[in-house]
Amino acid sequence: MAVKRNTAIPGIDMTDLTIKGFKAHVLTNPRDLPVSLGRRDFYKMGLVNGDMSITYGDRVIEMNGPVLFFVNPKVPHGVIHRSRERTGYACLFTPAFFIGRERTQLLNNSPLVRTSDAPHIALNNEQAEFIAGIFKKMVSVYDSDYRQKGEMISNCIELILREALRIQPPQNVPEFKKGATRITHLFFDLLERQFPLERSGQALKLRAPQDFAAGLAVHVNYLNRAVKEVTGKPTSVHIADRIVAEAKALLLHTDCSIAEIADALGFEYTTYFNNYFKRITGAAPNSFRKGKV
Repeated sequence: MAVKRNTAIPGIDMTDLTIKGFKAHVLTNPRDLPVSLGRRDFYKMGLVNGDMSITYGDRVIEMNGPVLFFVNPKVPHGVIHRSRERTGYACLFTPAFFIGRERTQLLNNSPLVRTSDAPHIALNNEQAEFIAGIFKKMVSVYDSDYRQKGEMISNCIELILREALRIQPPQNVPEFKKGATRITHLFFDLLERQFPLERSGQALKLRAPQDFAAGLAVHVNYLNRAVKEVTGKPTSVHIADRIVAEAKALLLHTDCSIAEIADALGFEYTTYFNNYFKRITGAAPNSFRKGKV
């Protein structure tokens, strides 16, 4: 399975990201070439004021700043700039850089990172000024000789994520018992760990609520009840949505045959996958790949 990846950004030296796991820089005016569509090996967080379109998974998102945006490496994305005038900042970091139990939980829970949500928040002038101040600090620290710059930049990333949650808190999310919330977070963590499917011979192992319940050492009824209580959706719906999201990415960004994709996603027969995909999306996989939807 050969997934199209694009780890480079036009005009940006990626050496430090490879060596240190992070990079912060001031955005320059866009070049003529768009940032090509593909998956990356890093998260990208930015504050941008400019007119652009972002292809994010199977969606096209129009952004006209000031906007705070965040790119999840599991979601293929590309950028098309419609204006030569652009200002702002960006911070890139690898999954291994932003470590720690609390930080990982913050990252996974942020609406900017969840694969099902739009990866951007429109800002007013006051909010943009505050966020810009944090990015300025990151760039200043990044360009300095400060020995603890990695920890300082981690703190800045955390502050931006928390500010994003303050600006755009989760909608209609009541307080739940800690047990239900905890098992739901563990379920989503286990679900996301299976993706993306990129290596030859890699196949999805957990596809049914019973599989996840066994992996979490809880009864499937308890898992279903907890996930439904916290999210409002059944466990099976979350699993199906994530499988279909990965199927779309594989159809659009790999040269794998539909039979290979079906096998990787755990379907015994290609026809089962075709029917599953069409039932949820309304389109056959082959039609979706050719853009006939």
